[in-house]
Amino acid sequence: MNAVLSYETIRELENFMREEEKSEATISKYCRDARAFIHYAKEGNGITKELVIAYKNHLGERYEISSANSMLAALNYFLRFLGREDCTVKSFKVQKEAFRHRERELTRKEYERLLETARQNGDERLCLIMQTICATGIRISELAFITVESLHTRRTRVMLKGKTRTVLLPLELCRKLKNYIKKRSITTGSVFVTRSGKPMDRSNILHAMKKLCEKAKVASTKVFPHNLRHLFAVTFYKVEKDICHLADLLGHSNINTTRIYTLVSCEEQERQLNGLCLCR
Repeated sequence: MNAVLSYETIRELENFMREEEKSEATISKYCRDARAFIHYAKEGNGITKELVIAYKNHLGERYEISSANSMLAALNYFLRFLGREDCTVKSFKVQKEAFRHRERELTRKEYERLLETARQNGDERLCLIMQTICATGIRISELAFITVESLHTRRTRVMLKGKTRTVLLPLELCRKLKNYIKKRSITTGSVFVTRSGKPMDRSNILHAMKKLCEKAKVASTKVFPHNLRHLFAVTFYKVEKDICHLADLLGHSNINTTRIYTLVSCEEQERQLNGLCLCR
């Protein structure tokens, strides 16, 4: 593979990732991040370790560490694709937090205000999309697997990234979705589709959710589809205290990924520490 940077390699990267059965969301992000690196390095230039390290520092100065590390993961994948594993770099080290940040966490009351605002706006589809994600814990990329057929069995089989798992659909959710498809004359396939009949796109859902923020009085930094999945996980763990079952429900192959949902809020941890009474 030619190690000279070229935007033409983005198309090759995209094709390769499809052959690897990566999700469309992952393909889009990795190609976008690879394109950003080429723009920084300037097309036509060669790749060196010094260049990649300089770009890493560039990302570290402009983005939060979590975002920078996400971009570096995509960049390293791109470099390996180009046959330049010798130029890959380590991610920024981050000490694991012991608590969740309140300003980023969507509360149940805020979630309910978003639902009510969607209802007031007459957007039943968006209201049900949010409820479906929050009631099942599915990823936004898995929404297309919620089909008319799955409503009758109250379960659906999700197949992504070479993995398969069964997602159970709560009875009340199925009842609401059956009423919805009846009104919309949707008789087969995905429940949530566009006017042309295609499954809803992640960006359209995110944009529609963001439009609810001001009226619902919820900070826009808290409003995105993944936070609905997060709310499901936090609520489930608070009630069941079963991290292994939660990992299965979320489709995590590594239970350490699930640990982030077991963290208490900063305020709750303060109460716990104050309750120890170790200062005498």
